[in-house]
Amino acid sequence: MKTSTAEHRRYRELQSGLTPWQLWGPYLSERQWGTVREDYSADGAAWDYFPHDHARSRAYRWGEDGLAGISDHQQRLCLSLALWNGKDPILKERLFGLTNGEGNHGEDVKELYYYLDATPTHSYLKFLYKYPQAAYPYTRLLEQNRQRGAGQPEFELLDSGVFDNDRYFDVLVEYAKADPRDLLMRITLHNRGPEAASLHVLPQLWFRNTWSWTGNTERPYIESAGEGKALARHRQLGGYHWYAEGAPTLLFTENDTNTRRLYGAEAAGHFKDAFHEFVINGRQDAVSPLGRGSKAAAHYTLDIPAGESRVLRVRLSREILPAPFADFDKIFTRRSKEADQYFDAIQEGISDADARLVQRQALAGMIWSKQYYHFDIPQWIKGDPAMPAPPKQRRHGRNHEWQHLNNADIISMPDKWEYPWYAAWDLAFQCLPLALVDPVFAKQQLVLLTREWYMHPNGQLPAYEWAFGDVNPPVHAWATWEVYRMDREQNGGKGDLAFLERVFHKLMLNFTWWVNRKDAEGRNVFQGGFLGLDNIGVFDRSAPLPTGGHIDQADGTSWMAMYALNLMRIALELAQHNPVYEDIATKYFEHFLYIAAAMNNIGDQGIGLWDEDDKFFYDVLRSPSGEMMPLKVRSIVGLIPLCAVEVLEPELLDRLPGFKLRLSWFLKYNPDIAALVSRWEEPGRGERRLLSLLRGYRMKHLLRRMLDGAEFLSAHGVRALSRAHLDEPYVFCCEDIPMSVKYQPGESETGVFGGNSNWRGPVWMPINYLLIDALNRFHSYYGDDFRVEYPTGSGRQCSLKEIADDLSRRLTGLFLRNTEGIRPALGANEKCQNDPHFRDHLLFHEYFHGDDGHGLGASHQTGWSGLVANLIRAAGRNGEMP
Repeated sequence: MKTSTAEHRRYRELQSGLTPWQLWGPYLSERQWGTVREDYSADGAAWDYFPHDHARSRAYRWGEDGLAGISDHQQRLCLSLALWNGKDPILKERLFGLTNGEGNHGEDVKELYYYLDATPTHSYLKFLYKYPQAAYPYTRLLEQNRQRGAGQPEFELLDSGVFDNDRYFDVLVEYAKADPRDLLMRITLHNRGPEAASLHVLPQLWFRNTWSWTGNTERPYIESAGEGKALARHRQLGGYHWYAEGAPTLLFTENDTNTRRLYGAEAAGHFKDAFHEFVINGRQDAVSPLGRGSKAAAHYTLDIPAGESRVLRVRLSREILPAPFADFDKIFTRRSKEADQYFDAIQEGISDADARLVQRQALAGMIWSKQYYHFDIPQWIKGDPAMPAPPKQRRHGRNHEWQHLNNADIISMPDKWEYPWYAAWDLAFQCLPLALVDPVFAKQQLVLLTREWYMHPNGQLPAYEWAFGDVNPPVHAWATWEVYRMDREQNGGKGDLAFLERVFHKLMLNFTWWVNRKDAEGRNVFQGGFLGLDNIGVFDRSAPLPTGGHIDQADGTSWMAMYALNLMRIALELAQHNPVYEDIATKYFEHFLYIAAAMNNIGDQGIGLWDEDDKFFYDVLRSPSGEMMPLKVRSIVGLIPLCAVEVLEPELLDRLPGFKLRLSWFLKYNPDIAALVSRWEEPGRGERRLLSLLRGYRMKHLLRRMLDGAEFLSAHGVRALSRAHLDEPYVFCCEDIPMSVKYQPGESETGVFGGNSNWRGPVWMPINYLLIDALNRFHSYYGDDFRVEYPTGSGRQCSLKEIADDLSRRLTGLFLRNTEGIRPALGANEKCQNDPHFRDHLLFHEYFHGDDGHGLGASHQTGWSGLVANLIRAAGRNGEMP
């Protein structure tokens, strides 16, 4: 890969600490309202306490949000866009969506926006927002979705008719950096409609409110510096000069709560919602007449003829620029060209233009989904000196056990609107596509969650802000090893051992937490609880069971077996540089074998998690009386054991004779364990050694179900639940009340387990990615001679690599245009599929319909669905892209 592009050079400057190219970036959230951070209620109903209607008028405590916005890395100063089409009831300053209680499938953003391009130093960023010319249908979206049940599709913005006849604006927002502290913003407004239309455009610059909470913090300010000019000054950030071309009207106000509007209080001054009042209601007194405040806007009013466009130019710089727009277009042209050159290098070997487009937008989404995340739990519980005290319930309510947690960092978000907070296992997956373009940031993210102000003193990793104490699958070690390998390859074979060792030590604590807290009887069989799989089974696994007792989890136990192998592999890498790690590698090797053995016999009744009659892994319900009952739901819970696999190269073992000797001794004196799980005495291709929960017999049976189109295999990947449960739902009777699990390819019709409850059948990118990774690992051991029928019933025998490659093609095929010119992920909407202004703009959904592949859930979860970028890269390297 060529690394001599201008963007690569900037990235090296960033790494060396010479030039802070990431000082400014797309760190602004797309939704701060409705988050746990901003919730100071007694009942913890975050969506209700801070609704969308309050967002324009109430100052946020912990962060900011905006439309197509950026900020500095501590989110002191923010820059974004506001729009008004002359008909909307509110100024469009942020994205609108439905709360968890309003949407028929939970929270759901109701806007059309796309991350089109981005470079890792943020030297160039491109964002597209589609704004209707008719009044935005806020009320109709709310009412229609409230009327629809869980079994009905969502009522989307395109369904409302406001985009009919192309009566909308394409608002293209681009940023380019002349240097790390010189930011250019170009706004291109296309009238796609058949008639001329007017539009109010307001680039906005403001300071995050850091002064209202203590009562003694110095307030930063923005003040007029002449026609189309303003100076923004902050005690720490220094001074920035803001230039808006064309002499627009500059408006000023304070980023303060409008207590008069929200609470009926007698209050004088100028408030956060002043620009809304000025533009829409014509209130001249809403804005400051002094030309000064903590929030400013440049107000443009444009009339754009049908089919034409207008361009606005804005610049923010530390330096005084006598002619700020003289070199503006030249800088943009250069940065855009450099972005192309950078991706030409990144995508070397990928010849298919459509695949390049998909990968580039996936990576753009990864970069745009960075966010400044600020949350100090002790301060949140205690309250601020200048504010009313929080309700007493807070001291024993949500997250009160996380008194050490104090976050103020740039973090990769799953989705900056629907999930504008980090989640432990999401973040692990997100780091793999990030490592393709920004390996330093990917490594920093993996380190971050193990730092003392994130990780609990007891060793638990924080799950997500709605319940930091919940439990996510422990994939952090897997991601750490994968990012280490990717980074090592990009650095010519030199691995970042300091990074690997730093994370490894903390993950040992986390592994111990799992062993001590999630193994109820000390048998190496794990419960785990939620593990991200809400609604996939009969019971809510995070709640006390109605039957009493507990569930021994096939997935929880398999995740721990995988975790042990991941830590063993990291320890082996470190042991090549420090022999003390050989002992630790041995410890995790042996722990893996104990877990594997336990899966075959989890109680005195001789019952294991493997069901020999069905040839599948199931959870087992253990009643208070000790009775054990397999819960025979065929779901991805039973496929996770495939992921616990590691193949050791003979050269590695030869370099670590102490480890090799201990392994041989252990297997010799524990032959029953070795016979269950390991092919240690049967070297595979190239004398490799296999560690797996599955020998060939069980693996073939498990694959027979996984690769069956009537069960797990779909045209677009592996489903979360077997399609066999469509006609034969699994039914469990609890106190004479039947509880069933039925295959549902899209949104689940059962929401009893909280959240969107959406795991009953769709295709999920991260689980599929792990399964593909596991098949490739098995193939590296067995080689081409080990073949299974694929698809099941076809009579066609394939190697495991051929199957992995085809599953990868099915997943990338969600986004790539097929022979009919259709991108399955974009669904059946004709406009999205065929309109030239829509068809090449990608959305990376949270999950995908198990039968037809259209996107579902969060629409911008580039987070883990961004793994498609890695799949495309692997296919390109294998020469499989046309």
